Amino acid sequence: MDEKISLEAIALYGDTYAENVLKGFFSSRDRISGPEILNLCNVQQVNLFVVRELFRAWKEETKKLKSAYFDYENPDVKEALENFMGVLSKNISIDRAHFAPLLKKASSHTLLAIFDPYDFFSMVVTGKNNKLEVEPFREEIKYLKVNKAPLERMLQKLDEKGAKELSGNEAFAILDQILEEVNFTPEDVEEYIEKFSAVVPLDPARFYVSKSPQVKPPVQEVRQPEPPRVNTTLPPKQQPPVQQNRPNHNTPVQQGSSLNDRMGREAKPMLAGNFKKIMKIKDSLTINQKFMFTKVLFHGDFELFSKAIDRLDQLDNVQTALQYIDEEYASTWDRDSEEFHEFMELVEKRFA
Repeated sequence: MDEKISLEAIALYGDTYAENVLKGFFSSRDRISGPEILNLCNVQQVNLFVVRELFRAWKEETKKLKSAYFDYENPDVKEALENFMGVLSKNISIDRAHFAPLLKKASSHTLLAIFDPYDFFSMVVTGKNNKLEVEPFREEIKYLKVNKAPLERMLQKLDEKGAKELSGNEAFAILDQILEEVNFTPEDVEEYIEKFSAVVPLDPARFYVSKSPQVKPPVQEVRQPEPPRVNTTLPPKQQPPVQQNRPNHNTPVQQGSSLNDRMGREAKPMLAGNFKKIMKIKDSLTINQKFMFTKVLFHGDFELFSKAIDRLDQLDNVQTALQYIDEEYASTWDRDSEEFHEFMELVEKRFA
């Protein structure tokens, strides 16, 4: 079964969880204070993300403090504002209407950090406008308790470099190296499932969009005998009919065909500048691709994805590579998806 995380499903559960918490707390109170926020939910990460949202709101409000008469950049003024923030944080008072969206966002982000850390990392390191600013990133990590080791290591590296900001692509490259260095494995989710379920029953399977694997009909029902096509890269029995252009993704595909068949039918012209041979798939992958392929093609299992890439890099030719993918994985893949085509393009480049 081909699965990928559903952000809509996560948001829906997060809203339901938040509504139940709100109902329980505000049934006897009109407002919530700072100390009460820190002890509101049985999942501490949710509480911390609410505080993070309040801190962000404070930062946005202080940015508006500009004047033709007063120097808000003066160190003494900045220190006074920080002290003011300390006092203000001890006097938080929020009604239900204004608190609800904070709690819902915090709940969804917590679920994302737990069940889909790769997308969560992607969201954090890209920052705003595909740029990572180190100081806001440092503040972000202060409020993170789940799956935080890779981001802590990243901050350490940025501090060692003395970096203040960098592009999203540079940030991905650094995080990519760190994930390999620490051999990152997401934390066990059972404890979190139990805690969330104490408020609203949680079935993590509902967070995934699933597509049933294609049922392979008898060969005679889907393929007619065809004259062999001259193609030295495929065995004669698998020669597909000649096609000049790659079909549109919406074009019906014969079920039950192997990857050798499919790749032959979908042969697409490659520009010389576009199609550069790669020595190893592993070395050419971006962190975005790792996240994307792991989530969409390998059911969120990073170890399974890594095993497949290592095996493909060890093989000698495209036929054995396609056979390996066909036998081990492809029966559960959506062969019309962009992720499938991008992955297979890397395989083609490996054996070009």
